[in-house]
Amino acid sequence: MVLRRDFLNGFALGTVGALAPRWALGLDASYPPALTGLRGSHEDKAAHALRDGSLWETAGQVRDTGETYDLVVVGGGLSGLAAAYFYRQAAGPKARILILENHDDFGGHARRNEFQEGGRTILGYGGSFSIDSPAPYSAVAQGLVKGLGVDVASWPRVVDRKLYGGRGLRPSVFFDAGTFGADRLLPLPVYERYGEAGDAPEAPQDAWASFLAKAPLSEPAKRDLRRLYTEPADYLPGLTSDEKKARLARMSYADFLTGPAGAHRDVLPFLQTRPHSLYGVGIDAVPAQDAWGLGLPGFAGLKLDPGAGPGMNLDAIRHDGEPYFFHFPDGNATLARLMVRALIPRAIPGRTAADVVTARADYARLDEAASRARLRLDSTVVRVAHRGKAKDARAVDVTYARGGRLQQVRGTRVVLACWHTMIPYLCPDLPQDQKDALAYAVKVPIVYTNVLLRSWSAFERLGTNQVYAPGSYHTSLNLDLPVSVGSYASSKAPEEPIVVHMVRTPCSPGRPARQQHRAGRVELLSTTFDHFERQIRDQLARTLGGGGFDPARDIRGITVNRWPHGYAYQYNSLWDPFWLENGTQPCEIARRRFGRISIANADAAAYSYADAAIDQAHRAVTEVMA
Repeated sequence: MVLRRDFLNGFALGTVGALAPRWALGLDASYPPALTGLRGSHEDKAAHALRDGSLWETAGQVRDTGETYDLVVVGGGLSGLAAAYFYRQAAGPKARILILENHDDFGGHARRNEFQEGGRTILGYGGSFSIDSPAPYSAVAQGLVKGLGVDVASWPRVVDRKLYGGRGLRPSVFFDAGTFGADRLLPLPVYERYGEAGDAPEAPQDAWASFLAKAPLSEPAKRDLRRLYTEPADYLPGLTSDEKKARLARMSYADFLTGPAGAHRDVLPFLQTRPHSLYGVGIDAVPAQDAWGLGLPGFAGLKLDPGAGPGMNLDAIRHDGEPYFFHFPDGNATLARLMVRALIPRAIPGRTAADVVTARADYARLDEAASRARLRLDSTVVRVAHRGKAKDARAVDVTYARGGRLQQVRGTRVVLACWHTMIPYLCPDLPQDQKDALAYAVKVPIVYTNVLLRSWSAFERLGTNQVYAPGSYHTSLNLDLPVSVGSYASSKAPEEPIVVHMVRTPCSPGRPARQQHRAGRVELLSTTFDHFERQIRDQLARTLGGGGFDPARDIRGITVNRWPHGYAYQYNSLWDPFWLENGTQPCEIARRRFGRISIANADAAAYSYADAAIDQAHRAVTEVMA
């Protein structure tokens, strides 16, 4: 429960942070990474008016700026920036490029959060976490990463994976009273050895006995959880491996547990949110075959062949080979900043992938008239139309809303690197089958919350560095991955300030996945920062209170990165028959070139990773250059 002083302090801070003018807080409104409170995607009134059909009734006259560009890119996320980067490589340094972005910062989901504490800048990632992918990075994506100066092979030298494990900190689970009848923090008896927050020591031999003795679970749940994790059995006897995979692809993991595996329904709340951070839904909407691929319990005795089965999600497929992985302190925001530096050198000082981590971007230089490449923020594109028939047109008009007015620029070529669900509204002349395919890409809502703490002493006293919280508002939280790059140094001692990363995925269990995503988007757009802050303070107080944590004293800043349109929708064998049956995918139809307009974004691959955004940008540029 939140103490009254915590509630009052939190309410005052939340109200001021969310509603007061930025100058009143001493914040630089021209430097978005340092802004706290409710961040991520804002509610875009122009975009919603366009969707609802009311924009053109009230928008007024369109002002032609007279600007003409060789390429106009709609969307300043990783895919849009990569499209501009690839076009510059192909067309040369004299090419005129304009990137239009509807938010006040670039990078899309690759968002950078900055905090100040004790005279130092502390970074957090507000979205895209790392250079990483379930599948091998393509030559194109690797080439961009290398061209930006990132040495992925240096990863072991910049991360201190033993910091937390060396102090005996281990992953834990927090049982909340609302779901399980009691608030209780316990070490997990089994966990992934290489988690986001670093290496962890081996679980003790009596871990299961100790855990089950203290867990607020029913006796049937305790019995069946231990059986699922430690007693391999074939729950689909008499079937071949391929036949088992076919069955598993057509049932949810929840149905597998309570059906073939014979587990009591009381085990479901404990496992319900395990897939949240990957799929944006719980085990009620994730295929059992994918749960097997992700290493969830209950499959060890099925003796399944290691290869992927039909309809398996890309996240769940196991690939051999060395991992291609690198995480900057601000996640893939560093990739975005490196691309902006390559396009507009005056905007971000420095020369290396190390010095860009601590460089301060000059947002006033992003859209200078003298620059061959320009990035225009706070500009919501509302119409993209060829000048004449698409097959004959020599240019494209791009209309956008900025400062309450409609303005128009012209591009010889256009790449749409925005959300696919918006494109039918931007380009009403598209063929109907393409508009239907674009509308299929309902994005996955998610919240990445960064909380700056005065210290992480409470974590050390409790012996944990990451917490799985299946019934809580945020279903996971962890201490920041200790990464030091260039002159940026991570927190090394419990007495030092640190960022705690928390994840929330709004779900409506029992509905098909895309319906859950739509409902989650509505929920996030109607949730205030005050509500988020109360939930954050309450959850951290209850989870860490046994270690002496005091939210009024220990919380120094909160940034809620709210993404109502978050991850790209990845196909699911429970809800998408074409995926299970190897049919035509909507993304293949959606990304078709239309005259001088090409389409990028991770949506174009139905694959929510940075390499997909990069690969689709490269394809789109190749198309418009043809």
